[in-house]
Amino acid sequence: MPHGTANLLFAPGIFCYLLCMKTARYGRIVLGASAVLFGVIALMWHDAETWQTLQQIWRLPFGALIGGCLMTAQIAGGIGMQHPRTARPASVILGVVYLLFSLACIPAIVAAPNIYERYGGSFFQFFSLLCGAIALYAVTEENAARALVAGRLARLGLGVSAISFTLGQILLPHETADLVPKWIPPNQMFWAILTTVAFGLAAIALLSNRQARLAVRLMTLMLALFGLLVWVPRLISHPEAHSNWSEFALTSLITGAAWMVSGLKSF
Repeated sequence: MPHGTANLLFAPGIFCYLLCMKTARYGRIVLGASAVLFGVIALMWHDAETWQTLQQIWRLPFGALIGGCLMTAQIAGGIGMQHPRTARPASVILGVVYLLFSLACIPAIVAAPNIYERYGGSFFQFFSLLCGAIALYAVTEENAARALVAGRLARLGLGVSAISFTLGQILLPHETADLVPKWIPPNQMFWAILTTVAFGLAAIALLSNRQARLAVRLMTLMLALFGLLVWVPRLISHPEAHSNWSEFALTSLITGAAWMVSGLKSF
């Protein structure tokens, strides 16, 4: 999702409520399955279209080995979070992996700090995944005080990420509009503007903790629809394009992360 993280918000609130009734369970399924998918395709295809900004890892000493270990750990964490007994250690594994993924984006930002895509289109994508892992830790933590702190960190972090997604779409309106299927009325730019506003409102709600649960549920639905209506058709028409697979996996990961945050009890 390099040019606009999600661009579709056109379902009523009642559908969002039904979608998110069992937030913790379904959020774990989506986030975990997406983590496995992204890890598998990254191990299969060692190219920049699949790894995107994570190709910075390759340039480290023993970079290929480090990258392979991180992707393998991501797969293990994705599988582990599917089971309640292993969900908590899986949250720690994924938290470490996504923290390192976020840090791997920093050299590119330092090299070209005036290119905003390297913030919203790279760093904050993986940072939002870190927030999902923290949210998973929060819902599996038995200590109420630690769970509350972790939940607040996840909510605030996702709020900051939503600001980044908003700015990314403001700075790249035409690229964002081009991702919207042309057959959806009234036109592509309408949805680009609407979803930019939606991201901004979600950011405000998450950071202020006012109607935050409703906001993150709507954002989750928007992200899910983006994955289904934008990337699934592209996967079907061009399954040979590695970028389509990585974009679909990243969109699904961010959807799962937002879904996990929506299930927090600390709102």
